[in-house]
Amino acid sequence: MKARTYHVISIEETEAPEGMDEGSWHRYTIGQGSSKIEGIRSGSLKAVTQHAEAFAKELNDRAMNGGSTYAPRKKA
Repeated sequence: MKARTYHVISIEETEAPEGMDEGSWHRYTIGQGSSKIEGIRSGSLKAVTQHAEAFAKELNDRAMNGGSTYAPRKKA
């Protein structure tokens, strides 16, 4: 049985959150099965895509090492 992994589902341009500087903002969705995580970040589409992909990889790495993807990172 193949383990389900987190992956980037979508990235779309959006407006700046209230009170934040204008500029290029994107909303991204990362998912695994029915679990979804949404985030918003400023930057180019390329930069936000790289961030979302790295975030998905970190979640997968934490899950593969027996850690919870819901718990904060352990401090060394």
